[in-house]
Amino acid sequence: MFFVTKAQTTRHAHTQQQLFHQIIRSFASSPATAPPFVRSPVQKYPLTPTRNVPSHIPRPPYARTGRVPPSVWLHQIALHTEDPVELRNAARLARRVLDLACSSVQPGMTSDEIDAIVHEAIVRHGAYPSPLNYEGFPKSVCTSINEVICHGIPDLRPFQYGDVVSLDVSCYLQGVHGDNCATILVGDDEEGSDLQLAPARRLIQATKESLDAAIATCRPGSCLTSIGAAIQDVADSYGYQSVEKYRGHGIGTEFHCAPFVKHFRNHDYLRLQKGMVFTIEPMLTAGSADCFEWDDQWTVATSDGSLAAQFEHTVYITDDGVEILTLPDE
Repeated sequence: MFFVTKAQTTRHAHTQQQLFHQIIRSFASSPATAPPFVRSPVQKYPLTPTRNVPSHIPRPPYARTGRVPPSVWLHQIALHTEDPVELRNAARLARRVLDLACSSVQPGMTSDEIDAIVHEAIVRHGAYPSPLNYEGFPKSVCTSINEVICHGIPDLRPFQYGDVVSLDVSCYLQGVHGDNCATILVGDDEEGSDLQLAPARRLIQATKESLDAAIATCRPGSCLTSIGAAIQDVADSYGYQSVEKYRGHGIGTEFHCAPFVKHFRNHDYLRLQKGMVFTIEPMLTAGSADCFEWDDQWTVATSDGSLAAQFEHTVYITDDGVEILTLPDE
């Protein structure tokens, strides 16, 4: 007969407890420990009519015709040597509306309802939704779901539990644009208790980390290539790919202008200077970063149907570092 002393029992219980916690940590951190979460391919749904902007609200040059004028900043970069008050105001409004949109998403809602929320919030503040009629884009926000990487058009498809939704919110205020994006997981709780959603949660976290790592490289004298390298390093560490076809961009009186920011390792040498304002907006994919455009000439999806996520900030290079213009309100 085998006897166990009290001390042995305590040690045995402690060892079991340690083993239990190790198993739990391993189980929670591994995206392969739960059955795969099945998502149907995203399909086109009907669109509602384009929303109107009150006539008293100032508009960007493309608003009425859809035609974007040639950029005056295509081969040179605007430097905002004075405090960029207007840019900061536009960026802050874009961020507030992005936070409103993210908090509004619920299973059963449609992306068209989110478009209505974004549209009304922007015009209520006397601003114009920057995507609206930009080269003919028919809505006021981009809503990209699951395998859709970017430029998704809001429609009548209901959000489903477990959808990965990227919301790209931009606005034109006081003659300049503000631009930012975030990705959320529909129906997920703060504890992340549904292990089937772990792979999507991991992709979203990696994409956010890649943006943070990229911004950390920004300061006067640093090189633009460091941004892409930092994003690629994070993507590689997670086993993801970074989309190469779409880039960050300068922003100000024009929605898109130089400098153009690659989100992957590259050899584009450009020394950052005080006064530069541009977006960094990495898009990571769980599978291949190869992509294609739907026949609506806007929606961009992964070729293999794998999930995609995106985060974006607008940043301003200061005397000694970088200011993130699109940080959320404290």
